[in-house]
Amino acid sequence: MEKKLSPHYCKKKSIFATDNCIAMDKKDNVEKPRIHWTLALIPLVVLVALQVLVIREFGSDALDGASQTALLVAAAVAVTMGMVFYKVPWKNIDQAISDNVKTIGGAILILFLIGAVSGSWMLSGVVPTMIYYGMKIVSPSIFLFIVCLISALVSLVTGSSWTTIATIGIALMGIGTAQGYDVGWTAGAIISGAYFGDKISPLSDTTVLASSVGEVPLFKHIRYMLITTVPSFSIALIVFLIASLCHSTESVIQSEQFAEGLQGLFSINPWLLLVPLATAIFIALKLPAAIVLFLSAALAGMTMLVAQPDIVQHVGEGNTFRGLMLTYYSGTTLDAGNEALNALVQTRGMRGMLSTVFLIFCASAFGGAMTGTGMIQSITSALARGIRGRRTLVSTTVGTGIFANMVTGDQYLSIVLTGNIFKKLYKEKGYEGRLLSRSTEDSATVTSVLVPWNTCGMTQSLVLHVPTLTYLPYCFFNIISPLMSIAIAMIGYKIFRTEEK
Repeated sequence: MEKKLSPHYCKKKSIFATDNCIAMDKKDNVEKPRIHWTLALIPLVVLVALQVLVIREFGSDALDGASQTALLVAAAVAVTMGMVFYKVPWKNIDQAISDNVKTIGGAILILFLIGAVSGSWMLSGVVPTMIYYGMKIVSPSIFLFIVCLISALVSLVTGSSWTTIATIGIALMGIGTAQGYDVGWTAGAIISGAYFGDKISPLSDTTVLASSVGEVPLFKHIRYMLITTVPSFSIALIVFLIASLCHSTESVIQSEQFAEGLQGLFSINPWLLLVPLATAIFIALKLPAAIVLFLSAALAGMTMLVAQPDIVQHVGEGNTFRGLMLTYYSGTTLDAGNEALNALVQTRGMRGMLSTVFLIFCASAFGGAMTGTGMIQSITSALARGIRGRRTLVSTTVGTGIFANMVTGDQYLSIVLTGNIFKKLYKEKGYEGRLLSRSTEDSATVTSVLVPWNTCGMTQSLVLHVPTLTYLPYCFFNIISPLMSIAIAMIGYKIFRTEEK
């Protein structure tokens, strides 16, 4: 009769067998292997190496399939190691992958709706009108500063960085291009503002999720986050203001050319701004994001039939219905007589989101493989063993949030994973839950957009038409936030113990 293994039974004293133990997961009541953390890093190293080669070889075309292949290869490495060396049943890995995929259904629907909104807002003349009047109002000398503030305000009100970037963000990108700003700088200002507003908005799903995981009342969580978030955002604003003041004023001629080109191509009318105004009302009514985007796209489509009939006919090759449908689901090109302006008014529609959806599925497969084999648990457990005080505790939490964004490819999974890993440890060390929830938001929420294969990084790169690695150096708020969280912990400012009032 075969000897039954105990929860801590180990066969050999080698690196492969030292942690080749059977650990009982009390929550799921299933056995999971404990893989040595150094070996658990192998799939991640493979992924990073492949992504470096992919980006070097394919550049902005990496999302067409090369990055997806890299994720699947790294997932295959994790599965092979788990099944061959640690005898992990395929059903465990398959279940973990399935659980990951189930969480992305809502995100995929929103992605397709964003494609429809971006196409309909552009061809209906809504975005061109916003760009036209924006160039008249916003001075190039403070442009990046104003962009960051506007994005923050809109995101604070909407509670969604994705919605902010997919609507006002596209218009701001157009204004920045017209005023001669580098796309990386403009995208960085938009993303910095959008994620600041998202992070402190009570309407934000990530903010609610982080406070829930940390078992902290929502507004108590938000107030505590201001300690690290406001200084980070202030530094980012100062940087954007200095960069704007140093910008060349030679862009005035280019702005005039863009304005003339937009007027020649679209019917520019302030009444078109009723579409974004109606969208703001839908958001104020606290309608779900998917419903808001659907209504916004539908309203823009009806506006296009009235305000831009010639463009509808052109896109549909003489057929109005065909033109309307192509606006929503397909890519469109218009000739404005200016190469830069042609690129600005080009749309992708819902079809343009397919490569991102493809990448999201592959990222979910990789995250599921790492979770199902127990590799993520091994790595994070190794991190937790080195914690001694608040400095290492917060630093490790922040590092885990960033690491989870790289491994799982999804900020929601990263928030949940980071919170669940450290919740018990924070209680044992005697620190309040709001320190955990803040550290999680300062890392998992804001850095997700900096990872090329994360759902946030992929989406914003596609929507803004700027590669992730191009805008990454200019997302100052997103870069400073995790560092600020660690710095405040080292200083010890407002770090409360549970026994303190």
